[in-house]
Amino acid sequence: MLGTRGRNATPGAPIGIDPSLTAVRLTQVTKKYGRGPSAVVALDDVSTGLPAGGFTAVMGPSGSGKSTFLHCAAGLDRPTSGTVQLGGQDLGELDEKQLTRFRRTRIGFVFQAFNLLPSLTVEQNVTLPLRLAGTQPDRDALHGVMAAVGLTGLLGRRPSQLSGGQQQRVAIARALVTRPEVIFADEPTGALDPDTADEILALLRQAVTDLHQTVVMVTHDPLAAQHTDQVLFLAAGRVVSRVDSPSAAEVKSVMTELRRTR
Repeated sequence: MLGTRGRNATPGAPIGIDPSLTAVRLTQVTKKYGRGPSAVVALDDVSTGLPAGGFTAVMGPSGSGKSTFLHCAAGLDRPTSGTVQLGGQDLGELDEKQLTRFRRTRIGFVFQAFNLLPSLTVEQNVTLPLRLAGTQPDRDALHGVMAAVGLTGLLGRRPSQLSGGQQQRVAIARALVTRPEVIFADEPTGALDPDTADEILALLRQAVTDLHQTVVMVTHDPLAAQHTDQVLFLAAGRVVSRVDSPSAAEVKSVMTELRRTR
């Protein structure tokens, strides 16, 4: 059986830490797509907490529900039932306009495809969430973020003039610039070569260690997962295990067992 460092995890039971120390809490979250007997259950009664100021990886076999987990936790999709709280706010209490504003100001996103606007400069891409929220960027804070991600001197360039690793650094800077409650990263190194991937993971680690951010990352890569503080493993839409201070070997072992028992 799989569990937290050898301790079994009961499906549907809370897995995490003291609720007062969690940045995100899912309580009995179920997400179904479709209706009737043909409905697909992507998340099945998930209850867990993600620690504030920590780096959490979410992993599982294909179809385990990890992308749906991220989308529900980040307010990109609404669960069929259950509650999601982020920074103490119940996302289910917000209408679509309020939820959009909440995501712009209190959540950061980093995606595999970078999602940069090609017609905008680096500076314009980074500050876009602030401008959409109707606020002006603080120049000192902006330059501090750009220095932290190694982009000083590139503010005037456009995405086409940057390498893949530099584009992902822009995406990380965009996620950091609002000082969000949580940064959600969906396969952020999937399109990068191994050396560049290590640099990006080190940046996310630095955001947690030095800037006290909370980072939640979906990944399939055990080498990426070993940069994190904990790994949550999903199978068939449920959280079935957690490994703290993971090594790549531990993660690979759990993933192998999950694939074998599907």
